[in-house]
Amino acid sequence: MAGEKYYPIDEEAARRAKEANSHGSYREGSATESYQASVDRAARIGKEQKKAVDPCFHDRIDYLVDLYARKLAEDLNEGYRIAARVPSLLVAGGAGIQAGKKQKQVEDGQRNHQKWQEIQGILERIRSTGMGGISADRENALELLEEKLRVRETRQEKMRSANAYYRRHGTLEGCEALSPEEIHSRMKFMEDMLQPKPYPTYSMANNSAEIRRLKKRIEELKRNREVGFCGWEFTGGRAETNQEYNRLQLFFDEKPSLEQRGFLRRAGFHWAASAGAWQRQLNWNAIRAAERLEFVKPLDGRSPSEIQPKTEKRHPERKEDAR
Repeated sequence: MAGEKYYPIDEEAARRAKEANSHGSYREGSATESYQASVDRAARIGKEQKKAVDPCFHDRIDYLVDLYARKLAEDLNEGYRIAARVPSLLVAGGAGIQAGKKQKQVEDGQRNHQKWQEIQGILERIRSTGMGGISADRENALELLEEKLRVRETRQEKMRSANAYYRRHGTLEGCEALSPEEIHSRMKFMEDMLQPKPYPTYSMANNSAEIRRLKKRIEELKRNREVGFCGWEFTGGRAETNQEYNRLQLFFDEKPSLEQRGFLRRAGFHWAASAGAWQRQLNWNAIRAAERLEFVKPLDGRSPSEIQPKTEKRHPERKEDAR
């Protein structure tokens, strides 16, 4: 995509990595082309996201696209150098390969792959900029999160079943949990990376952590819908709980002072010109953040948490802390 900023790819390292791991010849420039295609994809995601959010988020999106481009180049170059250190067993046949060096290569390769997974997460950050990820203000937010959870749980079960099958049979041939393509890919992965099982422990752990995060997010969204948050009046303005857009919004009669604006930002509130309010996503964290701002304290002297419906049922410890 013309105009996008690319970072250098080590073509020599890419060529050596290809020769060390395949009998096929390396096509000059192919590593750079693949990298640039990935950056172009990130740029397209950023362009689409800009259409969906307030212009105040555009600089943040540009920053994330550039961050993705830079980090991806660094990770790919490191990966090529790691792969080129010791030839694959399929290429060298094991002759002259020192087990210690191969094991070090495997460990470094695993760390490099984990970095790559983290870098791919930047694409999700681009998609969620200005939206709060799968934002609770979307009508089908709960359904989207539950579908995302279902996909993760299905993947976890597939990995668990494949590992168990391999333990029993010493091969993945005949494993109904995987497609023929997946069987070939996993067996090659085990051979090249000297892995004792199809899906490494770190893959299982990372996926399990994401499942726990999604479950927590779903429960939080359900709780927020049940509570029915309410706003309050404060000296010089009012707080509104905008259920339609799922935002806690602070409206001021006069522009807050420079110091107050600093406090608002540190408490997670952002100025939304379209709403004429300082706001953040509506949840218990937002209510407690407002409690730290003395200049938005309810006129009746209670804390924002104490005036919320079902506070005692949902957060008895918070009521106790507020005394």
